[in-house]
Amino acid sequence: MPEQITLYTAKICPFAHRVELALAESKLGYNRFEIDLSKKPEWYAPKVNPASKVPAIAYGGPQVPPDQPSPDSTKLAESLILVEFVADLAPAAALLPADPVQRAQARFFIDTVSTKFLPAYMGPLARGESFEPFWAALDSLQALLPADKPFVVGDQYTAADIAITPFLARMEVSLKNDIGAYKAGEGTKAAEYFFESGRFARLVKYFDALKARESFKATFDADYIKEKYGARFAVIREQVQAAAAAKA
Repeated sequence: MPEQITLYTAKICPFAHRVELALAESKLGYNRFEIDLSKKPEWYAPKVNPASKVPAIAYGGPQVPPDQPSPDSTKLAESLILVEFVADLAPAAALLPADPVQRAQARFFIDTVSTKFLPAYMGPLARGESFEPFWAALDSLQALLPADKPFVVGDQYTAADIAITPFLARMEVSLKNDIGAYKAGEGTKAAEYFFESGRFARLVKYFDALKARESFKATFDADYIKEKYGARFAVIREQVQAAAAAKA
């Protein structure tokens, strides 16, 4: 029986969302503590995560209030490490495939998310850059999806699917609501291209399967992301566009 788990997380953070998905899929009980990333508690870095980031887990030790973490619990951090940790605690959830080939395929997909998708994802959203590298990164992900199965390694939902889900979900909210550093109107055009052009038909179908999971429905608040991202990226868009105008 796993010991007590306290998750330190933030609804806005896609990396923390990964761990919430893993915990929801695992059916493990845990205590959830929301960290305000704009005003982190003074105790958080010294007592939980020296990097002062989410997600983090306090595992084991006595049951204590999350804002009074026990020195007797083991503190763990980094989203993909925590997803694998949850998978090890709950092997019945099969978040890491038992088959060595499928496990390698899952890890290769996760590596593609980390090395190709995430750098390109931030280009248009945070810096107002061209969407072309982003589309190319999505092509790389789509090429790894099986043609006739719902998830990365087949019928089983795994850590590979968890790695990408939070980012596709936030991408949809951002583009459909024209939230980002790009010029006004470019987000909705990009959303139409992604969902309607046919170039990403397999990826869109895959995304639909991800959103249908009960774990996703229980852990993602689109209205909250729209509100928070809208406020955050309105300022960034203004800064980026002002810098571009000054340079011109």
